[in-house]
Amino acid sequence: MKAFGKILGLVILGLLLIIVALGFALTHLFDPNDYKDEIRQLARDKAHVELTLNGDIGWSLFPWLGLELHEASIATLNNPKVPFADLQMLGLSVRVLPLLRREVQMSDVRVEGLNLTLARDEHGHGNWEDIGKPLPAATPAAPAEGSAGTPAPGEAPAKPAAAERPVKLDIDSLTVNNAKVQYSDAQSGQSFSAESIQLSTGAVHEGVNIPLTMTAFFSAGQPALRARTELKGELRFDRALKRYQFEDMKLSGEASGEPLQGKTMTFAAQGQLLVDMAANVAEWNGLKLSANQLRALGELNVRDLNSTPKLTGGLSIAQLDLRTFLDSVGVAVPPMADAATLGKFELVSRLEGSPTRLALEDLAVKLDDSTFTGRLAVDDFAKQALRVQLKADTFNADRYLPAKSEAATGAKAARQAEVQQNEAGALAGAGTTPLPDAPTKTAWSTDKLLPVDRLRVLDLQADLSFGVLTLEQLPIQNAVLKARGQGGLITLDTLQGGLYNGDFATKGTLDVRPAVPQIGLSTQVNRVPVEHFIKSQTDTPPVKGLLTLSSNLTGSGNSQKALIDTLNGNASFVINNGVLVNANLEQQLCQGIATLNRKALSGEPRGKDTPFQELKGSLVLRNGVASNPDLKVRIPGLTVNGHGDLDLRVLGMDYRVGVIVEGDKRDMPDPACQVNERYVGLEFPLRCRGPLELGAKACRVDKDGLGKLAGKALGNKLQEKLNEKLGDKVSPELKDALKGLFKR
Repeated sequence: MKAFGKILGLVILGLLLIIVALGFALTHLFDPNDYKDEIRQLARDKAHVELTLNGDIGWSLFPWLGLELHEASIATLNNPKVPFADLQMLGLSVRVLPLLRREVQMSDVRVEGLNLTLARDEHGHGNWEDIGKPLPAATPAAPAEGSAGTPAPGEAPAKPAAAERPVKLDIDSLTVNNAKVQYSDAQSGQSFSAESIQLSTGAVHEGVNIPLTMTAFFSAGQPALRARTELKGELRFDRALKRYQFEDMKLSGEASGEPLQGKTMTFAAQGQLLVDMAANVAEWNGLKLSANQLRALGELNVRDLNSTPKLTGGLSIAQLDLRTFLDSVGVAVPPMADAATLGKFELVSRLEGSPTRLALEDLAVKLDDSTFTGRLAVDDFAKQALRVQLKADTFNADRYLPAKSEAATGAKAARQAEVQQNEAGALAGAGTTPLPDAPTKTAWSTDKLLPVDRLRVLDLQADLSFGVLTLEQLPIQNAVLKARGQGGLITLDTLQGGLYNGDFATKGTLDVRPAVPQIGLSTQVNRVPVEHFIKSQTDTPPVKGLLTLSSNLTGSGNSQKALIDTLNGNASFVINNGVLVNANLEQQLCQGIATLNRKALSGEPRGKDTPFQELKGSLVLRNGVASNPDLKVRIPGLTVNGHGDLDLRVLGMDYRVGVIVEGDKRDMPDPACQVNERYVGLEFPLRCRGPLELGAKACRVDKDGLGKLAGKALGNKLQEKLNEKLGDKVSPELKDALKGLFKR
């Protein structure tokens, strides 16, 4: 036995020496560069690719099968002259004996100067789709009888081959230097590239963590964007379980380009990534994101990877100065009425989505002094279908409205000066000065109101509610806003709420499909203090009281001025339990009576308020001018009737008002205006003209009308004398005839 063992050992040693000698001979006597044409043909026949070998091929046989390729490129057989990949050098070594056990044991694998070019043509066909595909045969040959594809009669079909054992990988390390990947799409015009790719790994073994580090420069076109990135982590994979993990992943870098408007964004992301193809799930746990001042935490889960992926997860954004962050990433925030807005922002939400939609469920957002809760979703990315369901505690919308332009500010200042000049004269004269001039300065801005282009593609469903909504300086309690928009037609289903112990509701439409936007509004106001709607430039309202209003209005245009200039419709209003502020109609009446009595007032006129029980009327609006034919005011002891126009374009008024004395029911402080019996029932004329903000302070005695009234009063006096003289001596018919004569 000892001799047999000794002989066997010598035989094995001899075989090994022969193999080593053969390997030495092959590597030194056989030069693969002499067989480049055969290698190219083998690549065409077996791999169905066009292989170009411009450099030398270096190799070794045993115990490592070593290979080095220099200046090589690969193209598809359909387009052999345009390579989709080329490299400067590929070097690897594989142990020979483990290959027989379907085990790949490699030393360091190095790739230098790899260029990979991927392109999709105008028909949507990608050049990578032809890799490994043979050229189509000119005429398909009919299968021969008894060929391998069809078993001969009586021949049993071949048994399927047993499932092959997967190749076991064992690589000491992988290094890629100066690689480049380019992608272009002729259909969309988009292009992407990754340059200066540096990749290095530790030992590559299945089922163990593989340290990985990669750096690259990414760029994109239309719009141009460039980013420097660095990726680190530990990769782990199990092909049998179809499970892939990237643990302790850390991605960082900087980005710049057209979307950032010349700014630079520093970004970072980290977490634990898992893709389980057997379970069709992917996870990103321990997610941490940062972009300049933004910091976020969360987790993402995707299921149904093999069909329609479904996203779930959560996201939390720490408080930040949103205005500063947006500026740092090149987003220009439009000027707002309050430049301090967007100073505080934070968000917490649960995520749900798919490839076509994304929803922020259980959303909680803090914006400045407001807190919002609810749901925000894009139901269809392609249609930009926005769905909003939010509740807020308080929200001051005035702070976020567009800031007025210099032109609008200048126009407002000019009108304020005009109103203040008229108001000063009205108060100084207390009704004895001439009528104020009709205003001429426009009261409205020509600034653009609506982003028409965005609204035309808007697909919106909004349901908002507020504890307190401040709009146009009006604090609306328990406000509700419901709106929807599609195809350029935005419908305001309702905007309603409580206002100073009253309430209001409005609804309407905005049609941006025509070149000029069209607006229609229907409004109902119930017992809201009118002084909060109309304030003079001195913040003293011309009238106070509880307003009830009903209106239906239409307009067109995209500025305040354009809408007012085209305002049409109708309205009716009632103001109860009110006061005409700083406007004493009794004093105006006293001035008229003193004139009729041909007496001078003994005291200086004093301005004071005039209370009234009711002020009502109706309006017909035509192109910004409201006609009011039936103004009525009920004042204790007086009845006031009027008619006139309100020019909303310049916020001016022109009214003729008649004051009827119902009787001497009050103390008159001045003897010159004692009400005689003959003045009872007469209508004393007033003329009101000037800025709307002046209210009744713009009223004066109408001297032309007063002359007619004097004649009527004289007729009443003659009638009294006639009655005294005639007594019962004439018939009633003759008395009536004489009365008619004096009244003419």
